[in-house]
Amino acid sequence: MARIFYSLALLLISPLIIFYLYVLRGKKNPAYRKHFMQRFGFVSKQLFKTPTRPLVIHCASVGEVLAASSLINALKQAHPELNLLITCNTPTGREQIKAQFKNTVQSCYLPIDFSGASARFLKRVNPQALCILETELWPNLIAHSHKQNIPVLVVNARLSEKSFKGYQKVEQLTHIIMRSITLLASHNEADAKRFISLGLNKDKSHVTGSIKFDISPTAQQIHTVEVLKQQYNSQRFIWVAGSTHPIEHEKVLAAHQILLKTQPDALLIIAPRHSEQFEKVAALLSQKTMSFSRRSENNYQNESVLLADTLGELQCLYAAANISFIGGSLIARGGHNPLESAAFSVGVISGPHTYNFDHVYPELIKLKGACIVHNEEELATALVNYSNNTKACQILGKKAAQCVINNQGAIDKTLALINQFLESKRDQ
Repeated sequence: MARIFYSLALLLISPLIIFYLYVLRGKKNPAYRKHFMQRFGFVSKQLFKTPTRPLVIHCASVGEVLAASSLINALKQAHPELNLLITCNTPTGREQIKAQFKNTVQSCYLPIDFSGASARFLKRVNPQALCILETELWPNLIAHSHKQNIPVLVVNARLSEKSFKGYQKVEQLTHIIMRSITLLASHNEADAKRFISLGLNKDKSHVTGSIKFDISPTAQQIHTVEVLKQQYNSQRFIWVAGSTHPIEHEKVLAAHQILLKTQPDALLIIAPRHSEQFEKVAALLSQKTMSFSRRSENNYQNESVLLADTLGELQCLYAAANISFIGGSLIARGGHNPLESAAFSVGVISGPHTYNFDHVYPELIKLKGACIVHNEEELATALVNYSNNTKACQILGKKAAQCVINNQGAIDKTLALINQFLESKRDQ
């Protein structure tokens, strides 16, 4: 009954959902209007080049795609014949999938969780299993998968206390979700206990740690970083502001202007979180008469700001810097992944809003691999201090890298769990 009411509520607000995605978001970013019918489960069977049933891996957006990249590459290496379909919710997610995996995987949008759309998607795709990253727990999709005997694997699962209380408010619907999950691999015991309290069978729960820690520089990335350092003169102080948002862009630029007073040759590489923000940041830089070039044009001439208006390069840009600022944290967005910087021994500066990564920041701060600031003035002060103290900056980076190393191993554990549900393994 709870799922019926949920489905009816979704249908009632469907005009608003469509208006928001196609009109409002589509106006800001026309890419939202492309492949729009996929959001209703109309996925072309031409997506699949092989007759084998695909493994569907759902990554909501850019962050989840980046987090899952090591796991997906491990799956590809262990099962070269495996047909992988990566789904997401946003155009930037699609772009990131293409940037990360080129044409080695298929991709499409996961449909909006209308009952008919979810059923249609599963019928057309006919996956051998559905692998969901983190907490993208859509009731109709999961219930239909369970009904069609499609294993539902929730990996890298996390559940904050706030989200836990939210699920408790819709107890009947939550129980449907938890009963339909085949296996859940969580970050830690605290997350696992929350899922079990919501109705997940204890035998289905496994603690694997976070796959986000399983980052290691590739030979190609190391080469790219060396090229970037030569291109942008690694002798100067370079800092990256990664995954910044509106309002935060202005704060970052204000901090850089303060830094330039004591370090006139300092370079800021600013990488907005969403591609629709590239032009807006360019306009801000022009308004502030700050000299800048665009990464996409590759015509750097010693400007004070580099606008990273490309996708798939952020990790290497972090690695080319002395220190990083992780966006989404000076405003109440919950922050983004600091491990992409830490893995390359580049220390982290963050704002106070880091609840999206409350499984990462406490230890990162405890090990002194991250510095927390509360506004642009404190950000500027931290930058000035680290630019004047090379040793302290290097120590921050080493401590950050140690945090990554201390927590690695989740990929192998997660891969072992997924293997149990792959048809090639079940047939052996």
